[in-house]
Amino acid sequence: MLDIKPLRYFVTLAETRHFGRAAARLHLSQPPLSRQLAALEAALGVKLLERNPRMVSLTPAGERFLADARAILAALEQAGRNALAAARGEAGALSIGFTMYAAYSVIPAYAKAYGGAYPDVTLALREVVSHDLAAQVLDGRIDAAVVMAGGQYGELSSRVVLREPLCVALSRHHARARARGALRIGQLAGEPFVMTSAEVAPALRASIVAHCRRAGFEPSVRLEVQLQQTVLNMVDEGVGVALVPASMRKSRLPGVVFRPLADAPQSELVLLWSPRNRNPCLSNFLALATPA
Repeated sequence: MLDIKPLRYFVTLAETRHFGRAAARLHLSQPPLSRQLAALEAALGVKLLERNPRMVSLTPAGERFLADARAILAALEQAGRNALAAARGEAGALSIGFTMYAAYSVIPAYAKAYGGAYPDVTLALREVVSHDLAAQVLDGRIDAAVVMAGGQYGELSSRVVLREPLCVALSRHHARARARGALRIGQLAGEPFVMTSAEVAPALRASIVAHCRRAGFEPSVRLEVQLQQTVLNMVDEGVGVALVPASMRKSRLPGVVFRPLADAPQSELVLLWSPRNRNPCLSNFLALATPA
């Protein structure tokens, strides 16, 4: 295997075409430079240089070797830059799981900001049913996840990244769709509700049920689903009414009307990650993913 140092010496000599000038640029005396290049030729078994008292020229083999030597040195420098970037989390790969609800709130902003700050990192966004995300973070299938609050996270670290009120989602044909001002939950007593299941979003489900009970009624759940988007699709079809996080207004379903809810419970999104994860890209993401 060739030593890198003689390659640098050879390229410098090829650029200056003079042993004295090359030695000065390399901060060497001329005899060691001459010995190094002679040893390089001996190792290769070819003559690279035509030497004369005034200047140095390259043989055809030397011209070819110069091109390859420059490529090797450039690749070595790039390898060093790549290693440094990877150590700093400025290059590499990062995978983030999220629920559909997060796609209407924090995920687009995070993807834009992180992609702009770290364009050399491959960012993989994976939309997953919420109850499976913590397990995927724990076993290392993904680096971090944005989930609805309320699960058991065990040894994972967590941070609330969004807190927002619930609002009422109604079919545009509903009698209260054109009501002015905020609706009170008691006005929905007797209405059929569409809700996410307690398995998928336990805290959200519990807060909706508790809000109804404080108004003196038990919600009549006509349909349980897993995704907030499915909740809205069912509302659009007139299956029932729903309480959803305010950011779901961005879904813009033409058949759904969103009304503010008086004294609305809050919905939370939580960012999860493992403190054992040593991916440098994750540290940079955590610094960027501040609460909205």
